[in-house]
Amino acid sequence: MSDADKTPRKPSARTWTRLALGALSGLLAGGAALAVAELVAAAVRPQAGPVVAVGGAAIDRTPTGVKDWAIRSFGTNDKLVLQLGILAVLALLALALGVLAARHRRTGAAGVLVFGVVGAAAALGRPDSTGVTDAFPSVLGAVAGAVLLYVLVGLLPAPRWDLPPAATPSEGWDRRRFVIAAGAAAAASAGAGVLGRALNGADGREAVASRKNVTLPPPASRAPAVPRRAQVRVDGISSFVTPNSDFYRVDTALVVPKVDATTWRLRLHGEGVAREKTLTFDDLLRRKLIERDITLTCVSNEVGGPYVGNARWIGVRLADLLEECGVRPPSAGGPADQLVARSVDGMTIGSPVEDVMDGRDAMLAVGMNGHPLPFDHGFPVRMLVPGLYGYVSACKWIEDIELTTFDAYDSYWVKRDWAREAPIKTQSRIDTPKPFARPTAGNVMIAGVAWAQHRGIDKVEVRVDDGPWQEATLAAEDSRDTWRQWSYAWRATKGGHTLTVRATDRTGEVQTEKRTRTVPDGASGWHSVVVTVD
Repeated sequence: MSDADKTPRKPSARTWTRLALGALSGLLAGGAALAVAELVAAAVRPQAGPVVAVGGAAIDRTPTGVKDWAIRSFGTNDKLVLQLGILAVLALLALALGVLAARHRRTGAAGVLVFGVVGAAAALGRPDSTGVTDAFPSVLGAVAGAVLLYVLVGLLPAPRWDLPPAATPSEGWDRRRFVIAAGAAAAASAGAGVLGRALNGADGREAVASRKNVTLPPPASRAPAVPRRAQVRVDGISSFVTPNSDFYRVDTALVVPKVDATTWRLRLHGEGVAREKTLTFDDLLRRKLIERDITLTCVSNEVGGPYVGNARWIGVRLADLLEECGVRPPSAGGPADQLVARSVDGMTIGSPVEDVMDGRDAMLAVGMNGHPLPFDHGFPVRMLVPGLYGYVSACKWIEDIELTTFDAYDSYWVKRDWAREAPIKTQSRIDTPKPFARPTAGNVMIAGVAWAQHRGIDKVEVRVDDGPWQEATLAAEDSRDTWRQWSYAWRATKGGHTLTVRATDRTGEVQTEKRTRTVPDGASGWHSVVVTVD
């Protein structure tokens, strides 16, 4: 064996070029796969697309602590961050498959097909899957990506090693053919992606039209006018009524369901239901509607957090419907203690039957702040139960109500370590001054909101540093189911200060100082802000 034969083989410039162009080919193939999948999903349904299906599966399997962290860190942008993360991972995998295909052409192309299978399995495993057609976007997209990768790699320069010339193949390659093929693939993928997005955006036009055609009837039971002094006139405080566009949204839907009100149906059935009902949207509108101001709170709301909002809702009293079906609460001998609401996207939310039927204004809401529900907030119908956190009461896009027991069934969030029952805790928040604000010495208004839905707020107190608690001035109360604004005139002195607030509800319970995280039944503790007075 000669010394030349013993010399380790080193990748030549041509081989490095092949690997780099292989990575580029993988990226183009991945883009083509997603674009074709998006286009096919427009024909099937948007929720069947691989990014949405895999994202939904990821949400379902993500540990509760991680979900809670995502909501705290990214707020209502958590879904966007998840989707961007999925795309970033797919891009890295596509690059890797391209490099693999540059060395092993068929193996790399087959790898693309594997990810198609993963996407198809995720789509078919979703609670709202409509059948085998949900696999089509991922499968057809993967086939398109695999074929493109196989073709592009076939146009690359053959691998070449730093061996003696006599032992090295002298194959050339046509750069022009590769550039044309890659450019055409990129353009076609972009076109397919744009078309798919446009078609997916057009999907649900019947639902959009049905919402435009809704005229909410005047409620049989109107909400009293909001007291003129319910809104504190201090700059920086939240609006007493939260506009629809500003109302928080926390759910697991990567694609907001667009449900056609003309075809929507609600089935009511289960244990203790003597007479099952199936209702249409028009059936609900023909019933006696109630109008109520109700503050909603998300269980993921940290102390001082933004996931609380107040709106005027119009809907049908849920207790009336249940009574018509022969349902009795457990206190009256009814066999069911849990009401399971199911959404069109497969979400399940369990509420205590006793709370729904105890006289509070639990409702199937059809309107929000004088308009039909926005799609983001559950159009055509959502459920509300005053005094309970949203994850055990506020099912959006509802389509099914089943009466059962807590022992027989665990709803979506209960399976993920949240409590079965979760009344909203007494909480308060400082809206102004903001953390790290620099107010001027003298009279400074401290103001905010407090809430203890279905109990009401009786008192709010403010403390400066470690001084005594001082009672704040409460704004007029709208109802015990809404938050209540408060204010306190502080004679601010120069220097750094910590401002703290606590509330007392109408049962006499004082908001606890003990800090807890949101899991399993909502955060607790006093809200504080640090300011520097100039």
